[in-house]
Amino acid sequence: MRNHTTRTAAGLGAALSLLLLSACAADDGAAAGSPSSSAGTDEHGADEHEAPDATEVQASTPRVAVTYDGGVLVLDAMSLEPVGEVELEGFTRLNPAGDERHLMVSTTGGFQALDLGTWAEAHGDHSHYWTAEPTLTEVRYDATEPGHVVVHEGRTALFDDGTGLVRVVDSEHVADADAAAREYTTPSAHHGVAVELTDGTLVVSEGTEDARTGIRVLDGDGEEIAASDECPGVHGEAVAADEAVVIGCEDGAVVYADGKITKVEAPDSYGRIGNQAGSEASPIVLGDYKTDKDAELERPTRVSLIDTRDGSLELVDLPSSYTFRSLARGDDGEALVLGTDGQVHVIDPESGELTKSVPVIDEWEEPVEWQEPRPAILTLDGSVYVTDPATDSIHAVDIETGEVWKSAELGVTPNELNGVSGGEPHTHEAH
Repeated sequence: MRNHTTRTAAGLGAALSLLLLSACAADDGAAAGSPSSSAGTDEHGADEHEAPDATEVQASTPRVAVTYDGGVLVLDAMSLEPVGEVELEGFTRLNPAGDERHLMVSTTGGFQALDLGTWAEAHGDHSHYWTAEPTLTEVRYDATEPGHVVVHEGRTALFDDGTGLVRVVDSEHVADADAAAREYTTPSAHHGVAVELTDGTLVVSEGTEDARTGIRVLDGDGEEIAASDECPGVHGEAVAADEAVVIGCEDGAVVYADGKITKVEAPDSYGRIGNQAGSEASPIVLGDYKTDKDAELERPTRVSLIDTRDGSLELVDLPSSYTFRSLARGDDGEALVLGTDGQVHVIDPESGELTKSVPVIDEWEEPVEWQEPRPAILTLDGSVYVTDPATDSIHAVDIETGEVWKSAELGVTPNELNGVSGGEPHTHEAH
């Protein structure tokens, strides 16, 4: 993991509460498939809110966002001091946007771009770095039931569970009001997921409101090139090294790689993998693993390691249970699991060995309702961040040394956790 002491903290400000209009206030007359916005844009397609009060800083300035009942709190990732706050009603979900500046907020009416106020601008052989106050933009991708957002190699795919509409845009333009989008609508609406690969291949789930059954793979022209109905209960995705895509099933997983789909069989008749974490540095995907189909709430103590090279699956025993917000990957591909024992467990994905456990917070118990706050883990810019709703706090951890190098009280009870580096996004070659 990168040494956090080499980073430059800049652009800090006092906490600012931005009372914003409802997400529904965006222009309902926008064309279907395009992000709607009532904000003006300059000649480069950037929102007008970007220019005022921007401050140039020495280096990229990572920022972390946590949701709470009533809004989103934005922190400087080095100091953990608040730099802004956005008020939002209801249960708020945060998704990556892919441009290292914005997050996509799943809210009433669609996916809305939240500007964390930190970004880079390329200038010849170097970049300039800027910070500003965080703000909820008026750029929104309309969706009746906003679901998963998947970012991969400069492309951002948004899935509307209510209609089955998939929209894919260049990540660097995801917050532009006039961003061009590739569109595909699944045969039936369902709680689904999609990811676009660098050659234009689109991997998308298949299902209905009653059952999710498999995946389809489409080429850049939308023609089907592969399909599988051997994935009951499709949920979640991750991309590993060499663009191998893993989709979770109730009896293992399926892997799409090198033009073909491989079924990964679970050792149990019901072996559900529904949440995964991938890394470009590893061909192995970390997943959860549950075996009790009838449980109101199963608290698993094993995780799965899915090898995309040969379609094998290994289960790793942990000293505690964990939840769907417990999975992450380190800079070198390490598999990280935040346990209910308050420790971050570090697994070597190649050997399946539990190599280290780093104490961070006190023991905790998973709540029954999935929307209720629970500790979450995030890897960002060389550090690992862990929230603790029991103490309304956040902690920054160096996994290599095992040091909790910074902690802060939030003043709110954290729920979801996400962040941006403030650096330059991956670009995507046109196909």
